[in-house]
Amino acid sequence: MEELDLHHIVELGLILLMIAAGITAVAKKLKQPYPIALVIIGTLIGLLNIPVLEPLKMFITEGEVFNFVILTIFLPALLGEAALKLPFSHLNENRRPILALAFGGTLVSFLVIGFSTYFFLDLPISVAFVFAALMSATDPVSVLSIFKSMGVNKRLSTIIEGESLFNDGLAVVLFKISAFSLLAYIDQGWGGAASGTLEFIKVVSGGLLIGGALGYVFSTITKFFDDYPLEIIFSIILFYGSYLLAESIHVSGVIAVVVAALTFGNYGARVGMSPTTKLNINNFWDVAALFANSIVFLMVGLEITRIDFTDKWGMILTALLIVLIGRSIAVYGSTSFIRKIPFAWKHVLNWGGLKGSLSIALALSLPYDFAGRETVLILAFSIVLFSLVVQGITIKPLISFFGLRAEESGAVEYQQIIVRLHRYEAGIKQIHKIKNRLFIPEPVYKDLIESYEAEIEKDHRALDQLLVRNPDLKRNQMNTLWKHALYAQYEKVSELESEEIISGEIAEKEKELINDLLVNEEGKELLKETKTHP
Repeated sequence: MEELDLHHIVELGLILLMIAAGITAVAKKLKQPYPIALVIIGTLIGLLNIPVLEPLKMFITEGEVFNFVILTIFLPALLGEAALKLPFSHLNENRRPILALAFGGTLVSFLVIGFSTYFFLDLPISVAFVFAALMSATDPVSVLSIFKSMGVNKRLSTIIEGESLFNDGLAVVLFKISAFSLLAYIDQGWGGAASGTLEFIKVVSGGLLIGGALGYVFSTITKFFDDYPLEIIFSIILFYGSYLLAESIHVSGVIAVVVAALTFGNYGARVGMSPTTKLNINNFWDVAALFANSIVFLMVGLEITRIDFTDKWGMILTALLIVLIGRSIAVYGSTSFIRKIPFAWKHVLNWGGLKGSLSIALALSLPYDFAGRETVLILAFSIVLFSLVVQGITIKPLISFFGLRAEESGAVEYQQIIVRLHRYEAGIKQIHKIKNRLFIPEPVYKDLIESYEAEIEKDHRALDQLLVRNPDLKRNQMNTLWKHALYAQYEKVSELESEEIISGEIAEKEKELINDLLVNEEGKELLKETKTHP
C-alpha cells in the first residue's frame, strides 16, 4: 500500500463514515436490520470498480488496519456499551441459560467444530481449532436489531445478548491458545492438557479480576462527582483501560471490559450516578455504538471481497455444514437440562448465533507465517458472509413462524380501536371541509356526522373497558403520555431560556429535574410529590 499521510487517512475515514451513515439511515427508515444492509453494500462496493472509492478500499482492506480498528478501537466500545446497559438483575434471572450457552455451549462448539474440521477437511490440528475458536464467537447486533423491531420477548433477547458478551471472551482465549500454544501442549501429552487448562483458567480469571477491580474503583470515584461530561470520560477510560491493561499482561481483555462495564453500569449507577448522568452516559454510548457498528459492518463487507474463493467451494460448503451442526449441538445440548426454555426459543438461539466482525478481525490477526492462515481466512470470511446475510435475513420469518412476537395483552385490540377512531375523526374533518366548500345544507351531512360520532363514542367506551381489563396496557399508555409531556416541558424550558425570560441557572435546574423524572423508575411518584409540595 502506498504511503498515506495523516490528512489523507482522515479524509478516507470521513468518506467511510458518510457511506456507513447513509446506508444505516436508509435501512433504519425502511425498518430493516442495518448491519446486514451494510455488509451487502460493502461487499458490492468491494466487487465493483468505483474509481473514487479505490483508495478507501485499499486502505480499509489492509489486514493491519482492519485488525487495529476492530480489536483496539471499536471492540471495547461495543462490548462496554452492551454490558453497561444490561441490568444485572436480568442477567441473574437468566443466569442458567446464559452460563450454559456462554461456557458449555462455547466449549462444545469449539470441540465439535475443531475435531470435525480436523477429520473431514484434513486440516492440521492447530488450524482446525483456530477455525473452531473463530466460529464459536457470536455477534448479536443484527439479531437484536431485528428483535427490537419485532417486539420479541425481552428474556430471549437478554439470553442472546448475555451469551454473546461472555462467549466472545472465551472464544478469544481459545483462539489464542489454539494459535500460539496448542501444538506445544499436544507435544507434552497429559502434562500439556493440564498446562492448557491452567492457562485457560488464568486468562479468564485474570480478565474477571481486572474488570471487577477497575469497575469498582471507577464506580467509587463517581461518588465524588456530579458532572456527567466528566463521568462519561471516566467510562471511556474504564472501557479502554481495562481492555488494554488486561491484554498487556496477557489475560482476557474482552472479559475485562465486559465485567468492568457491568460493574460500572449496575453498582456504579446505583452508588455514584445521578439520573441525569445515567441518561447522558447511556445517550453517549448509544451514539458511539451506532457509529462503531456502522463502520464495522461496512468494513466487513469490504474486507470479504479480498478473498479468492476460486476452487474452494467444496471445502467452504463442508465447513459451513460443520459450523451449523456444531452450533446446533452446542445450543440444544447445553440447554437440554434447563427448564422453561421453549423449543421455539432454542431454534431461534441456534439460527441466531451469527458470526461477525470479531471472527474476521481475529483471523486477520494471525501471523503471516502461521501455517494455514489463508485457509482460515477463506473459511472464516465465507461463513461470516453466509451468517450475516442468509441467517440474518431469514431469522425474521423464523421468529414470525414460531409466533415469538411479544405482543402485550390487549395490544391488537387496542390498535384496532385506535385505527377506527382515527378513521372516523378523519371522516368528520373531511365532511366539514367539503360541506363548507360546497355549501351543503345541514340535513344532508348531519346524519352521517352523527353516525360517525356514535361510532366514536362506542369505541371510546370499548377503549375504557379494554384498559380496565388490561392494567399493563393502561400503564404503558400512561407512561408514553407522561414521557411526551416531559419532553414538551423540556422544550418549553429551552424556549424560555433562549428568549431570556429565565436565567441559564434556573433553566439548568429545571432541565435536570425533568431528566431525573425521565430516567428514574420512581419518576411518576417524584412528579406527584413536586406537584403536592412545590
